[in-house]
Amino acid sequence: MNVAIQDSPVASQDDSVAQLDRLASLAEDVIRRCRAAGASEVEVGASIDSGLNVGVRLGEVETVEHSRDRGFGVTVYFGKRKGSASTADLAADSITKTIEQACAIAKYTEEDPCAGLADPTRLAKDFPDLDLWHPWRVDPHDAIRLGIEIEAAGRAYRGITNSEGASVQAGESLSVLATSAGFVGRERGTRHMLSCALIAGDEAGMQRDYWYESVRAEGDFGDPAAIGRKAAERALARLDARELTTREAPVLFAPEVARSLIGHLVSAVSGGALYRKSSFLLDHAGKSILPQFVDIVEKPRLPRGHASGNFDGEGVATGERPLVRAGVLERYVLGSYSARKLGLESTGNAGGIHNLVVKTGEDDFEAMLRKLGTGLLVTEVMGQGVSIVTGDYSRGASGFWVENGVIAYPVEGITIASNLSEMFRGIAAIGADVDPRSHVLTGSILVERMTIAGQ
Repeated sequence: MNVAIQDSPVASQDDSVAQLDRLASLAEDVIRRCRAAGASEVEVGASIDSGLNVGVRLGEVETVEHSRDRGFGVTVYFGKRKGSASTADLAADSITKTIEQACAIAKYTEEDPCAGLADPTRLAKDFPDLDLWHPWRVDPHDAIRLGIEIEAAGRAYRGITNSEGASVQAGESLSVLATSAGFVGRERGTRHMLSCALIAGDEAGMQRDYWYESVRAEGDFGDPAAIGRKAAERALARLDARELTTREAPVLFAPEVARSLIGHLVSAVSGGALYRKSSFLLDHAGKSILPQFVDIVEKPRLPRGHASGNFDGEGVATGERPLVRAGVLERYVLGSYSARKLGLESTGNAGGIHNLVVKTGEDDFEAMLRKLGTGLLVTEVMGQGVSIVTGDYSRGASGFWVENGVIAYPVEGITIASNLSEMFRGIAAIGADVDPRSHVLTGSILVERMTIAGQ
């Protein structure tokens, strides 16, 4: 047990602004020093992350941890030669050594015609408040009581025999990105999480499951005890799981699993996979890849969004743009480097995708089960059997066998397999049961047919 209770390092509104100003001043000073050393272009990133993490198990405190991490990175270009170095120490000596290392690396690397900063005309110029900053001033003792309450609500269920514990997390992040093109972008955000994992048991064996909530603002949590109850209900529902014989059947991906399918799509249309020619969706821009009823829109400036931001990892301005419209792939997902490699322009996605909103139908979860009819409901996938190069998909899975729109019994020890191209074209419906805990906002996804490998 590791317990060290002290005052939480949550920053006030004024303090966070002052810290961002200090990081910005540091970044601008480093840029001047790099230019003086001969760098033609410079990019600097600096961050401070802090938080509180409390863990309880079986009604007792297991951990109380305060964290405060700093990060600093500099990338320099000497013409088309690039060098990068980073440190977790913001002391003057460490900064000096980091600058020297980056410059030394750049002088010995090969020239890359695609290297360099983002196009200055594409840099963000407006920075609206996206409502991402909501520090949670939770006292460690109160966090402990909250964790115990969450776990106790689940442990109260008959059939719950053990617990892996509950956790309460409050976190905040401050970061600055600055470049020699005159761009200085400041970001601050908070992220808080409550979770619980429980074990159910009977004469046939044991099953584990969990639940969690993740929010920007503590006030967006629902009833915390409901997290423990949900974890208990999910674990109990998995008892007496069966295996299936090998067959083909329709598969319904629950919302928390369905978002992984959208993640595979994003990986396949991202710049790195494309310019390396290692994507099954190479040269598919402007082509139909999903049914006509499917729209996917990127909304980087969604208030309180899990991946909201006014600029990407290079300072390029973000904006609402379709990724898929009426089933047609509208564009790729590119930063400046991959865009240059492909002869295209950045889409403002250096560092990754922002909030993706998948157009849903009108069916709730129960209606989606009825649409599934007889088939497999997948609530968990495991393993790494997905090839973005070929689109081949094969993953371990567990969930429930459904008959005539009603859950019949839990299943485990199976593998679901197909090809992502066929799975995407075979999407029959998308539910209105959106899981809000991710930057990929989608409901459950029904795929017409997959191979289920079992006994």
